[in-house]
Amino acid sequence: MTVGVALNTPGAANQVDASVLQAREAAAAGVRSAWFGQTFGADSPQLAALVGREVPGLQVGTSAIPVFGRHPLLVSSQAQTAQAATHGRYHLGLALGTKLLTEGGFGLPFERPVARLREFLTALRQLTETGEADFHGELLTAATPVPALVPGAEDGVPVLVAAMGPQALRVSGELADGILPYLAGPRALERDIVPAVTAAADTAGRPAPRIVALVPGVVTDDVDAVRETATEQLAFYEQIPSYARVLERSGARRAADLAVIGDERTVAAEVRRYRDAGATEVVLTGTEIAGDASRLRTYALLGELAD
Repeated sequence: MTVGVALNTPGAANQVDASVLQAREAAAAGVRSAWFGQTFGADSPQLAALVGREVPGLQVGTSAIPVFGRHPLLVSSQAQTAQAATHGRYHLGLALGTKLLTEGGFGLPFERPVARLREFLTALRQLTETGEADFHGELLTAATPVPALVPGAEDGVPVLVAAMGPQALRVSGELADGILPYLAGPRALERDIVPAVTAAADTAGRPAPRIVALVPGVVTDDVDAVRETATEQLAFYEQIPSYARVLERSGARRAADLAVIGDERTVAAEVRRYRDAGATEVVLTGTEIAGDASRLRTYALLGELAD
């Protein structure tokens, strides 16, 4: 089973140094991949490139960069540079983003996100596969009067999308290499998400998509206290319509209902449930929530589950 972790370093004096340390610990335990989120702090492709450079053999990725407030030409440059830095171990994750962060942060109207995603992916694929683009869409333009290929990244960059709704899944199946569902439980994966994106990829003549399920989870003996903390930290997602819908389809009332918290046997069983539901890869998030000892126990378990 391909397993990974999302790295988060709250309270660190230096986020880059702390991320490299965590990545080394994860890799030493046998974890296969490390993923980095993107808000308004650290630049996730640059962080992934630095970590991947420092920890040979570890796959690194971003999950996920919102398409609003970015341009395919710039994201392509970031992704290709990270790919060259890691010698082919970088995975680019994109997202629609949210109304709150798009309008509150960038001052941009959060309008027609799926149409923007389609145009963004169309232009980005041209850039990462050929180093050139001549795309003139309704919402964006991407053209290359000079070449945009980064030496060392000629083999392209895997592109995944944090897609869970029907329209975003259709676009992702047609144009991306896979998806990065978060807070989508096994029921939603098996019944709705995996069939939709797989059918779209098949119709478009593309290979079966990667399904990289991001799941809040940690190995701990203090289950009640950690679940209480998770309930507080994950409540933000319950206010976002796209997450609220996928929580309902998953049979969950609260986001924390999908958090995998318990001993090694409990967490291992839940990770396997996601794999059985169609996930090709499982990435645990929030492993830092219960402290370093629990985080390292989680890494050790994921290393044992890796195939």
